[in-house]
Amino acid sequence: MQKHQATLAPIRSAAEGAAATPLPCGIGRIMLAGAGSDGYFQRMDFDNNPSREPTTAAERLLLLLKTRGGQSAAALGAALGTTGEAARQQLVKLAEAGLVESAPQRAGVGRPVQLWSLTAAGHARFPDGHAEMVAGLIAGVRRELGEAALERLIAAREAETLARYADATAGTEALRDRVATLAGLRTREGYMAGWEEDENGFLLVENHCPICAAAAACQGFCRSELDLFRRVLGPEARVERTEHIQAGARRCAYRIRPQSSRSESEHHHGV
Repeated sequence: MQKHQATLAPIRSAAEGAAATPLPCGIGRIMLAGAGSDGYFQRMDFDNNPSREPTTAAERLLLLLKTRGGQSAAALGAALGTTGEAARQQLVKLAEAGLVESAPQRAGVGRPVQLWSLTAAGHARFPDGHAEMVAGLIAGVRRELGEAALERLIAAREAETLARYADATAGTEALRDRVATLAGLRTREGYMAGWEEDENGFLLVENHCPICAAAAACQGFCRSELDLFRRVLGPEARVERTEHIQAGARRCAYRIRPQSSRSESEHHHGV
């Protein structure tokens, strides 16, 4: 498995290197796509000053729990460069504010480990895409104009997004570079996207859904985004959604496997 380092620097071209701060995630390392003044930190509801990256320990803890899911105080302390006890004290304060909660999890012999995770209020600290208004508009379109009109709106949104993504990936031939560019685009739109490369291809993850309310009101948005990824990455990539927030998962994840295009496959098999 090829490992990547996280980067909180503004994303540049795929060929350029960016200063990185390692954030281990699971077996490998997830590379968080660039987040500068127009990245996901811009829309975080921290101290009513959304133009900066999180600087306090409490803010960084919320971000770590959002991007990694349940974590022990020791693991969070290590990620912050401090002790588990120092992290636990911050977590207790966040729990008193209703932003995090803990639950015991047994792993083998010994005492259970307390895993900390975000509450619904903690998740709400991240962008929600004007949830109630969007859900109301969707319901209104469906009621007044019908399902077909709603599908046309979704198709128009997909076409507009595809045009932007196509411009951003123009001239990018390697699948790896297109995946990295796509992750950067999604992060700029508030999805807190990341990607990693392994022996099976690539894994694109989105740790947040800024249109969650719209997606809950109309599954067409989720279907449209999967189709969009397939079109952007091209025929040499097989894209499957393996985790889905709307199905109860913590994040959305997409497995991207390289595959030969039809013409290449036919040539290889002598067709």
